[in-house]
Amino acid sequence: MELSDVRNELDKTAKKLADFRGSLDLENKEARMQELDEIMLEPGFWDNQDSAQKVISESNALKDTVGEFNELNDTQENLEMTLELLREEADEELQEELFAELKEFKKKMEDFDLQMLLSDEYDRSNAVLEIHSGAGGTESQDWASMLLRMYTRWAEHQGFKVETLDYQAGDEAGVKSVTLSIKGHNAYGYLKAEKGVHRLVRISPFDSSGRRHTSFSSIEVMPEFDGDVDIDLKMEDVKVDTYRSSGAGGQHVNTTDSAVRMTHIPTGAIVTCQTERSQIKNRERAINLLKAKIYQIKREEEEARLLEIRGEQKEIGWGSQIRSYVFHPYSMVKDHRTNEETGNVGAVMDGEIDLFINAYLRSRIS
Repeated sequence: MELSDVRNELDKTAKKLADFRGSLDLENKEARMQELDEIMLEPGFWDNQDSAQKVISESNALKDTVGEFNELNDTQENLEMTLELLREEADEELQEELFAELKEFKKKMEDFDLQMLLSDEYDRSNAVLEIHSGAGGTESQDWASMLLRMYTRWAEHQGFKVETLDYQAGDEAGVKSVTLSIKGHNAYGYLKAEKGVHRLVRISPFDSSGRRHTSFSSIEVMPEFDGDVDIDLKMEDVKVDTYRSSGAGGQHVNTTDSAVRMTHIPTGAIVTCQTERSQIKNRERAINLLKAKIYQIKREEEEARLLEIRGEQKEIGWGSQIRSYVFHPYSMVKDHRTNEETGNVGAVMDGEIDLFINAYLRSRIS
């Protein structure tokens, strides 16, 4: 790389920063941050824990965004000054530092650009992620458990908190279905890229003949709502069942019917929650899960309506997988929506799925 190349790259990042500044509306964000700081200093702020937590979360999110932008802006200025120094006096060591810092800066700019794409109504929310094994018994149930590990590892890489809301163990191995609450900034915004059917091709460890098998599991993703979200849900439309809950592997078996299953009759949406010891608390969480599922159904109906208006065809079903994971006869993971692919299957199954998430989010605006 030459200094002229650095100049060209810094011109591009300067323009991008100017675009960020225009879309961020920094003045209003800083005013809102000051307003929230004043609210947090009011007497009785902690009287309502839920309300207080929402204020803190909004404040932290704003401070993170503004702080990251200011940091990027400072880095741009520092790189500009370093470039000017090198134009006045050659310094090989300083030049190598500039090249390395520019590379890191461009990566940070890309990450910030990606965050700016997460502007839908609930992108900043926590996520509810459901994994359902497909037809095929033990094969698909084992595949579902592999996906469970993949998403758990991804969440850990992000510093997110994972809580199991419902777990239905497989007949012999793996899981039939599992519902996770994944808590973290932009969790839903990122994970909405994972909704769909995931296909596995491998030599089955359960087949003594060593034949190749294809398995499917579906992923559902919804924003996690609290009681304040206004979703039209009439309890007379909801069938409520209770049963005894048990954790993964049959652990923590309750002696009372504390687990709750709710069915929304008009849409057929079903949610279950068994994470709490109390049936009342499980009911509260199940209601919020049901609201999230109804929101997701309505959103999908609207998207389908827009696709129909535009004359686009979109298949739904086991044959319309969004991503294939091939372990044999070669190693590859490919996303069929973006054509993003990698041969490092092991890394993907260990939670390194950002390349697929990022490619999907970018494709939504291209």
